[in-house]
Amino acid sequence: MEKQYYQKEIETMPVEKIKALQSEKLCKQVKHVYENVPYYRDLMDKKGVRPEDIRGIEDLHKLPFISKSDLRETYPYGMLAVPLSDCVRIQSTSGTTGKRVIAYYTKHDIDLWEDCCARAIVAAGGTKEDVVQVAYGYGLFTGGAGLHGGSHKVGSLTLPMSSGNTERQIQFMLDLKSTIICCTPSYAAYIGETLKEQGYKPEDNFLKAGIFGAEPWTEEMRRDIEKSLGIKAYDIYGLTETSGPGVAFECEEQNGMHINEDHFIAEIIDPDTGEVLPEGSKGKLVFTSLDKEAFPLLRYRTRDICVLSREKCSCGRTFIRMAKPMGRSDDMLIIRGVNVFPSQIETVLLNEGYAPNYRIEVDRVNNSDTLDVYVELLPEQLSDTPDGVIKREKDLSSAITTMLGIRPTVHLVPPKTITRSEGKAVRVVDKRKLHD
Repeated sequence: MEKQYYQKEIETMPVEKIKALQSEKLCKQVKHVYENVPYYRDLMDKKGVRPEDIRGIEDLHKLPFISKSDLRETYPYGMLAVPLSDCVRIQSTSGTTGKRVIAYYTKHDIDLWEDCCARAIVAAGGTKEDVVQVAYGYGLFTGGAGLHGGSHKVGSLTLPMSSGNTERQIQFMLDLKSTIICCTPSYAAYIGETLKEQGYKPEDNFLKAGIFGAEPWTEEMRRDIEKSLGIKAYDIYGLTETSGPGVAFECEEQNGMHINEDHFIAEIIDPDTGEVLPEGSKGKLVFTSLDKEAFPLLRYRTRDICVLSREKCSCGRTFIRMAKPMGRSDDMLIIRGVNVFPSQIETVLLNEGYAPNYRIEVDRVNNSDTLDVYVELLPEQLSDTPDGVIKREKDLSSAITTMLGIRPTVHLVPPKTITRSEGKAVRVVDKRKLHD
């Protein structure tokens, strides 16, 4: 069967051509930002860099970084690079701390963003014959808007469901024969769980693929979702700061996400020194937007930790791939001096035969950190005796200790007692007063 692409010529472009295109766009973008964003111009001036010093991607490392704190400092208009009258939309982060980040879009910016999402849908097998159910949140959150626009570009029938109202999601999914579902992985898992409770088998729905992102998820969770919904589950990556989902997407190989390199340059840096690391190194991901008109970020330090690879892909796409992020530096908990990512605990739960419904609580008692992990029992485990449950808790605690190097207190709780999320899942409650 012939491989499908949304924009074949670009997606399969030889690497030298991609790099030449990136160099050409970078020079223009640096000039655009320098002339129109006083805040970034000051950063460049302090570093002694002028637009003419940037002659191509090999000079990218000379430019200053920016981070979320810069975006908060310049809120709301300080990073805007075009007149407000040229903007047609804003989107905003779902962040719960500090000021939200507002991203601005011209019509051209939205057009390119939707192209990126269309590439992701086609890579997941989408065509104009498909019914795409968009169950990401709409509104300020970029998930719904991005995949909605991408689905239109592909020509698929689009169901703009937004997140939540699971009964209605399932009714439309079955009645309108949805073939692709787009939502957070935790919500996909919840839909699978609800379908099973209603007596449906995976083969009773018409879904063939799911496009899941907006929160960290493990390979174990992917397999779990694939099994419960009878689909192939594809990862998608994006940040509001760089436009939204579609910065990178998975193909049928499911081995890393292709970064849309005609629109973004990715770097991996040492989180401490800021030094650019060679391909294959693990570090912090940095993005430069090459085409954004309204909100063009140069060398934006994401908080995602991952690896980049140019290894040839069987799908024929030549874009560099990013591994599934190993977690965000700000998702990482330091407990008793040990770095802990929620995804590590999730991996253990799934390997030990539990569902990914859990909550991590961290506290500090008598100057010592405590780690409690609440995990739901599966319905078939409810018949266990109290002693059987205690044994399960001990066994699970030992398995998590092997993974983390520190021992948690595990609490097995009845099914459905941990709040389900219809958007981004809240997995961690940190009660320590470590900062204001």
